[in-house]
Amino acid sequence: MSILPVVANDLHTTLPEMGHMISAYALGVVFGAPLITIFLARMPRRAMLVMLMALYAAGNLFSAAAPGYGTLILARFIAGIPHGAYFGVAALVAAAMAVPEKRAQAVSRVLLGLTIANVFGVPLATWLSQGFGWRSTFLVVGLLGVTTALMVRRYVPWIATGNASPRRELGVFRRLQVWLTLLMVSVGFGGLFAVYTYFTPTLLEVTKVAPAALPVLLAMMGVGMTIGNLVGGWFADRSRLWTIFGALVWNAAALSAFYYSSANVWAVALNLFAIGCGIAVCPAVQTRLMDVAGDAQTVAAALNHSAFNCANAAGAWCGGLAIAHGMSLQSTGPVGALLAVGGIVVLGVSVLLEQRQPAPVGATV
Repeated sequence: MSILPVVANDLHTTLPEMGHMISAYALGVVFGAPLITIFLARMPRRAMLVMLMALYAAGNLFSAAAPGYGTLILARFIAGIPHGAYFGVAALVAAAMAVPEKRAQAVSRVLLGLTIANVFGVPLATWLSQGFGWRSTFLVVGLLGVTTALMVRRYVPWIATGNASPRRELGVFRRLQVWLTLLMVSVGFGGLFAVYTYFTPTLLEVTKVAPAALPVLLAMMGVGMTIGNLVGGWFADRSRLWTIFGALVWNAAALSAFYYSSANVWAVALNLFAIGCGIAVCPAVQTRLMDVAGDAQTVAAALNHSAFNCANAAGAWCGGLAIAHGMSLQSTGPVGALLAVGGIVVLGVSVLLEQRQPAPVGATV
């Protein structure tokens, strides 16, 4: 997301058009997560993680070599295919190694990879694209993917797949609470991505920061994500639903503030930190899906990332739509806040319906 202006300039396209690069990756996640986890349900989890990371590396190396807009969109779609399944299976492996009362905290440690990447990886990507071209960013990510696959093979323990099977995993689609949780994420956290997709041009054109300051400001959001993720894991082990509700309310407020804070570099730095803290929802949603999925754990865990990437695609589209219709860059903040409110509404419906039926055995709300 942070390199969109560089890619758009090099390929002679507009920012909203390059937003499709984000959406293509997100759609790859949406389609890949359920298909892979259903048809490879019996595959040993460590072997699956290695295979998925190798595919992710290949997609990024293809992105680095893409000659034009169309092939880059295809490459981003391919790179997104293993994403949801990888994080879903990794979360299950972590939860299996933790005591029951600390499952969410174990999941939050897996997700630290995503949040720490926003402290170091995103600023590094921005710096690389500015100094060596956007292709260097995808090249480095592809090489990191190869390294990760080798390290997973070496260090991740063997975890049994239990009674997982394609037929059993398909049962997740018959559970209403799974669908409502996924819808809540897809709508409610689209707001984060409405701002995230376009905050590089917003910082450059509205806040008027120097390009050299972008990595520092992007790291502020990454620090917020890292802290929010750890705190969210702790809260989620005590109450999944209250953690999700609190994160949605927090996001609505922080995203609304972006419209005003983007005029001042110090205010927007604090605001980006606050927006990043909203990622506290991730461990809560991941473990709630495990709770309501019954015996279809693998697909449910992976679908969480499909839902977040539906939010990614929807947020990028809604933010781009506002900009394309003549609204200011900072208008993505109020657009995102409205999506967060939509997530609160879906969560309310989910809770009301859940109160009318017994909770699954062992579930924590």
